[in-house]
Amino acid sequence: MKEQLEALNSLSINFGSGGMMVVNIILAFVMFGVALGIKLETFKEVFKYPKSVVTGIVLQWIGLPAVTFCVAIALSPFITPMVALGMILVASCPGGNISNFISSLAKGNIELSVSMTAITTAFAPIITPINFYVWGTLYSSIIAIKSDIPMLVIPFMPMLEQILLLLGVPIVLGILFARYFPNATKHITKPAQVLSILLFICMVAASFWQVVSSFEREWSIFTCIACAFVIVIVHNLCALSTGYFGGKLMRVPMADRRSLTIEVGIQNSGLGLVLLFNTAIFPLETWSNNGGMVIITALWGVWHIIAGLIIASYFRRKAIE
Repeated sequence: MKEQLEALNSLSINFGSGGMMVVNIILAFVMFGVALGIKLETFKEVFKYPKSVVTGIVLQWIGLPAVTFCVAIALSPFITPMVALGMILVASCPGGNISNFISSLAKGNIELSVSMTAITTAFAPIITPINFYVWGTLYSSIIAIKSDIPMLVIPFMPMLEQILLLLGVPIVLGILFARYFPNATKHITKPAQVLSILLFICMVAASFWQVVSSFEREWSIFTCIACAFVIVIVHNLCALSTGYFGGKLMRVPMADRRSLTIEVGIQNSGLGLVLLFNTAIFPLETWSNNGGMVIITALWGVWHIIAGLIIASYFRRKAIE
């Protein structure tokens, strides 16, 4: 497996300046659409019934990155450092906006799901770069000792600056728009969410095309992507388990546990892709072989929707005790 994943790491995937402008606009629109659902009252409700929300935030911000780090270390004989860093990047991203829809299908606590998405998205400009820097640096240092490879310098300030611009501005604008134009917000929120999902799918498809066009032989494409897909499935299963068993450990109600499972298991991997393609964060001189990170992040964007629908179907058939 490691040999196939090494083939991904040899790829240099980049959209160029024109393509990156389009990708940045897509992300800004997606974040604006998510922010339309963020109300300041949501944060007040957290303090009224804090247990489930606080549990979810801790699992999302600390539990998932820590579990991902442990899984990456355990799989180090089989995966490459770039693949592992792709896993850590995904775990550092906020919850995905489709999680609210899947949580409703699972008959979970919708208010909890919306609150978690709102909070993790609002604080993503700070939490995402911190988590990626801390866990990425720790992983890189350990692997460098074990495998005698050069230690990768994980970008923090470049990521912080870019993510504040890419996420902070559209999030603030979305919150302000929803507050001062509530009637318009009611009409555009649902179309904006649907369009966001479609744009995200297009972004993932474009990423795959970049990968596929870099290979010379068709069997190499299938083999390498299949190996990466296995890693994504294992990682996502660990994420879903973190949400479920974390909620069970804290003895939150079953409806809340369902939402925690889905929220922690569904990440905004679109943000991860945009960050990876941004040369201000990952300059080509030092991060030219980023194919492993890109394919792991892109595959997560496909699989977490499938996994979410499967787990929602399972939860839906079971009565809430």
